[in-house]
Amino acid sequence: MLFCFFIGMIVPNIVASVNTVSVGTWIDNLDEAINAHEQYVGIRESRIAHLKQQLAETDAVNASFFRWNGEIYKEYKAYVCDSAIHYLNVNLDWAEHHEQKEAAYETCLELAYLMASAGMYEEAKELLGQIDKDSLPSRFLPDYYNCYHKLYVELSLYTLADNFKKRYQAQAVCYDDSLMRVLSPTSPLYLERKERREAAAGHLDEALSINDTRLANVKSNTPEYALVTYHRSLLYRQMKNREEEKRYLALSALTDIRLSITDHASLWTLAELLYKEGDIERAYRYIRFSWNETNRYNARSRSLQTAGILSLIDLTYQALREKQSDRLRLYIWLISALTLLLVAAIAFIYRQMKRLSVARNHLEQANEQLHLSNHIKEEYIGRFMNLCSVYINRLDTYRRMVNKKISAGQTEELLKVVRSREVMDTGLKELYGNFDTAFLHLFPDFVEKFNELLKPEERIVLRKGELLNTELRIFALIRLGIEDSSQIAEFLRYSVNTIYNYRAKVKNKACILRDDFETRLMKIR
Repeated sequence: MLFCFFIGMIVPNIVASVNTVSVGTWIDNLDEAINAHEQYVGIRESRIAHLKQQLAETDAVNASFFRWNGEIYKEYKAYVCDSAIHYLNVNLDWAEHHEQKEAAYETCLELAYLMASAGMYEEAKELLGQIDKDSLPSRFLPDYYNCYHKLYVELSLYTLADNFKKRYQAQAVCYDDSLMRVLSPTSPLYLERKERREAAAGHLDEALSINDTRLANVKSNTPEYALVTYHRSLLYRQMKNREEEKRYLALSALTDIRLSITDHASLWTLAELLYKEGDIERAYRYIRFSWNETNRYNARSRSLQTAGILSLIDLTYQALREKQSDRLRLYIWLISALTLLLVAAIAFIYRQMKRLSVARNHLEQANEQLHLSNHIKEEYIGRFMNLCSVYINRLDTYRRMVNKKISAGQTEELLKVVRSREVMDTGLKELYGNFDTAFLHLFPDFVEKFNELLKPEERIVLRKGELLNTELRIFALIRLGIEDSSQIAEFLRYSVNTIYNYRAKVKNKACILRDDFETRLMKIR
């Protein structure tokens, strides 16, 4: 009773204090955190360096060796997946070598859960299969059932076969039931699973009440706080309360960034919401930042999500170009009208100059006016060209520049800019640049390993400043799983026949069998 009374008193105060701050303020704080994220990364890296120093000074036969490895794993768990798996494997070998059964059980379960989360399903299943449940100490049963539940939930999400999806979902429910039977009703995991069950059943008020309890039991600026606030945003999404959903997504993402947690979902979800609301610039910035963090985390399942991110970026550019086209149509109409006025003005000036040519004094005055006019034109041409170079990112600045051009009567220069494909070409260039950079983050040795598939005299040599060329970009898309030539052609702005020809031409240069080329390509890591 006292516990329930305490929760009833403190949770409304916590939630009220969060609600007093506007969503805009949380998002501003999030922008500041993104700008300062390297400082947060430095803090985590410093902790890791200190722990590695402690490990280096510890004898491998000492139990402290196991402990320091475990501490390093905890730092890497939500930061760099590969490193976290490495240190768990080291600890698992140590525990088995020293016949520390309970330590081996604990490490094996942690490793299986991490692998299941990262998309290493076969490895996770094999690890769990090595554990004899009957000989497993009772205190490890919650972790055992939770690992299997996580594994089958992930499998159900990523399988494309409906019959397998239903089978995995049924197995996940069974393990969830087993998990709930062995958990303490007051444990954080029990409350989390209970909340998700109530939410799935549509009992949103009950789920929100459980989340209130969880929120009261965690400290701010902790991984647990980021998780609870993310789950709270999901509840508000089901309630169709968009403002509260964004508020708690921002809180969760802010905590992730401050803690240098690179395995996150809140920032992606928030970016998607902002994108749908038309805040394209901020959504694009959040997606790019989240993309870089996902590359740092380097988990197999997260890499599969890059296709969705690329799609969102492409949609972002399309939306920007659409807005730009609407504005340009308006400017063309204005320019057309002003052109007529300018033609009349030029004719009038010409007649005046003819009349003034009879007198030297009038001619000098006219020359001075022309000199001043040319000076003004040169100055505004410089400004006009500078504003055009940043038009895509600063549409409002572009509008003011056009107004200045119109006021100065410089319509011919403005027409040249409007008819140019520079804006689209620049957008495409930046899109491909972003694609190349992101792809090489995933496959840093792609160019070198791709060339190994070609005859020595046919290997591709990139020009200075190039990350990928057209041939490499085609096979980079194939490596990402986009094998349809029509999709590749649409993305690279080529015809389908051109893509077919590129693919055939490269395969003819291969030092292996043509039929094996794309199979070997897909093995590039």
